[in-house]
Amino acid sequence: MVFAFNGATLGSWAPRTPALSEQIGAGPGPLGLALLAASVGMLIAAGLSGRIVERAGARVVIVASALAVCLVLPLVGSAQSVLWLAVALFGLGASAGVLDVSMNIAGVAVERAEGKPIMPLFHAGFSFGALAGSGGAALAASAGWSPLRHFTVAVVVGAVMLATVVRVLPGIAPRSERASDSPAAATPLARRPALWLLAAIALCSAIAEGASSDWSALLLVNEQGVSEGAAALAYAGFSLAMAFARLAGSWTQARFGSAKVLVAGAACAGTGLVAAAVAGMPAVSYAGFLLAGAGLAACFPIALGLAGEAGKRSDDSGGEREVAFVTAIAYTGFLAGPPVIGGIAQLTSLSVSFIVVGLVAAVIAPASVAASRFVAKERATRASAHAVR
Repeated sequence: MVFAFNGATLGSWAPRTPALSEQIGAGPGPLGLALLAASVGMLIAAGLSGRIVERAGARVVIVASALAVCLVLPLVGSAQSVLWLAVALFGLGASAGVLDVSMNIAGVAVERAEGKPIMPLFHAGFSFGALAGSGGAALAASAGWSPLRHFTVAVVVGAVMLATVVRVLPGIAPRSERASDSPAAATPLARRPALWLLAAIALCSAIAEGASSDWSALLLVNEQGVSEGAAALAYAGFSLAMAFARLAGSWTQARFGSAKVLVAGAACAGTGLVAAAVAGMPAVSYAGFLLAGAGLAACFPIALGLAGEAGKRSDDSGGEREVAFVTAIAYTGFLAGPPVIGGIAQLTSLSVSFIVVGLVAAVIAPASVAASRFVAKERATRASAHAVR
């Protein structure tokens, strides 16, 4: 429910950017700068969230950040200037960033308690929440609702939804109540190869997902002659394929292991994105984006799950800073990916850009193999240290 709430928040406000642009009287340039504020807020918050959860516990941080989202989203809808919108979006991005990290930390705790991989299932909740939010945005726009009215109704529904589950959220004791760190966890994050490799997996996944979100329709319109309405189906198919693949992600991860699922996903995503770029046929491009969505589905949740495992302590706690570290680096993909891809397209073409993105997605495969080895090495080090104690 928490993952779905976070996804619905994104799905609710992002499709209303045309209405917000008209409301504040801003063109694409100023609006783009205002939208950038949300990404900056998320990036800053993600870097700090691990320490916050360590000190306060996951349940407290989830509730506080979710309430902050509910308070800030109507402020976004009431914006009357570019500056107002930018400040409100920065606050929304920061609140959602803290919520994103804390809910993933809680997800890692539940995964440990269950003794089986279920992070992809939680992220399926996010995907379906985003689809529900975007569907609600479409209905609100067609009914002529203002962004303020729409966002106010959305947060009331979200608050009621969260109130039903808040008491059963995993609390996760503050750090002072836990066992001492393991040798691996005591090592500075920047000196742990396993975390950098997991961050690379999440980063590549974020770049590929962001490219599909921002540029797939333009690829089909500009280079394959598809209408705008039909071109929008490419990302819709990508999102649906990702959501449904995540429903099966827990089973496939338990059956085949994290590394094999990530390697297979990288192969599917890379093949799909390159095919969409070079085929020159809309039918092949649609199939390519479906394949890419399915391939990328498990990459981000598995990377975060492994990051939490890399920070596990002897009492089954830990992983907050590791999850925050990987998430923060992944957010740079959402932040920097679209303009970089746009720059490549400006110099060459969108088809070339998507070939590059496909190769980036393929990097997930070797990074996954290497990350699995380093995570296993850290796990063995922890076991040896625990045996000595």
